[in-house]
Amino acid sequence: MLLAIDIGNSNISVGLFDKAGKLLFLSSIDTDSRKTADQISIDLMNLFALYRYDLKDVTGAIFSSVVPPINFMMTKALTRLLGEPPMVVHNQLGADLVANAVAALEKYAPPIIMIDMGTATTISYISAKRSYEGGLMFPGVRLSLDALSDHTAQLPDISLQHPKQLIGKNTEDCMRSGIVYGTAGMLDGVIDRIREQFSGRTLSVVATGGNAPVIVKYCRNKIVYDKYLLMDGLWAIYQKNK
Repeated sequence: MLLAIDIGNSNISVGLFDKAGKLLFLSSIDTDSRKTADQISIDLMNLFALYRYDLKDVTGAIFSSVVPPINFMMTKALTRLLGEPPMVVHNQLGADLVANAVAALEKYAPPIIMIDMGTATTISYISAKRSYEGGLMFPGVRLSLDALSDHTAQLPDISLQHPKQLIGKNTEDCMRSGIVYGTAGMLDGVIDRIREQFSGRTLSVVATGGNAPVIVKYCRNKIVYDKYLLMDGLWAIYQKNK
């Protein structure tokens, strides 16, 4: 079995694949760069106990990370638990973008617009020739909501939920409608501009990340939500490089 881990700014995603590439479980723990290797080991052991799997059955591990301070301790923890060091995804663009791009090219026809909605929202373009051309980056949905409540005296901290309607009737509803419809409108606008720049080509548009399920529903463009895109990318990278 393969243990696949993505270290994000807010959460660490932990997935376990069987030999055939089937994802057996996907869970998450808080990202905390202050944790020691022992603490990370305990977190992983607890997840395996929770989902009733045995670490002894794991034959390899791979992780990607956008939080460099935690990489050493994660490597140390995995080496201790598994008896050998993990494969680490390194890239200047961002290890998560690499994993997403690998999976997108395995699962969708290029050219591809790839949207990742985590702590930051990124929009990437993969050409018909299967090359990563670049992208755009914005503050994420949660980050934007936190900025509103942290920097204004009377705006509350709210959860990300589906808005009741477009025009809000109270403060919380106005904030929720603004962030959901505003983000959806931003994504639609960027997608339309990319279509204009690369006209004449049929684009695949795929979204992933924790905030994507709520936002994608309100976009006017057809966007495929792929919850497991990054995990599938880590699986593919490991198989190509083991």
